[in-house]
Amino acid sequence: MSRSLEPLIVGRVVGEVLDAFSPCVKMVVTYNSSKLVFNGHELYPSAVVSKPRVEVQGGDLRSFFTLVMTDPDVPGPSDPYLREHLHWIVTDIPGTTDASFGGSHSPLSLYFTIFCSFFSGILKLLLSVKAGRELFNYESPKPSIGIHRFVFVLFKQKKRQSVCPPLSREHFNTRQFSEDNDLGLPVAAVYFNAQRETAARRR
Repeated sequence: MSRSLEPLIVGRVVGEVLDAFSPCVKMVVTYNSSKLVFNGHELYPSAVVSKPRVEVQGGDLRSFFTLVMTDPDVPGPSDPYLREHLHWIVTDIPGTTDASFGGSHSPLSLYFTIFCSFFSGILKLLLSVKAGRELFNYESPKPSIGIHRFVFVLFKQKKRQSVCPPLSREHFNTRQFSEDNDLGLPVAAVYFNAQRETAARRR
């Protein structure tokens, strides 16, 4: 078993949301340009209102990926009878050497990166979420009862434009979604914890 999978097993993401898999692609999720998502770390709901920037590394020009963000702890972790709630789906994400989407980039920084990449001969393509296909737009986490896990799962598609949206955000099932769209096991996953934010807990 891969050591990088251990935090997902300890956090019961593997088991309750996903089957065991072998991570083979690097995925980095960042909120507000500075808050990296690490397995099991807590983020405040006020820090995850806007969609994060997601970097995918390890694919190639012929590969495409699907990202799913889900909450398996609704309405509360002690009795998650509404499991899972879907927060985001983006498909047809190009598998470039360094593809990023979501978040925001200033035009100047985008042009500078493309300029530098072109003349260095290194393929680095910065993409907005529009470069992928957003099946469900980003819904910010609003946990009301207990500590919720918010899971980002990355799948490698068999081909482009092959993923269909589920019928609803409610009662979503990551495994069933993967089976319905022939996505197989994930290639990367990461999750963070969040709970209802009181005035005393805000920073």
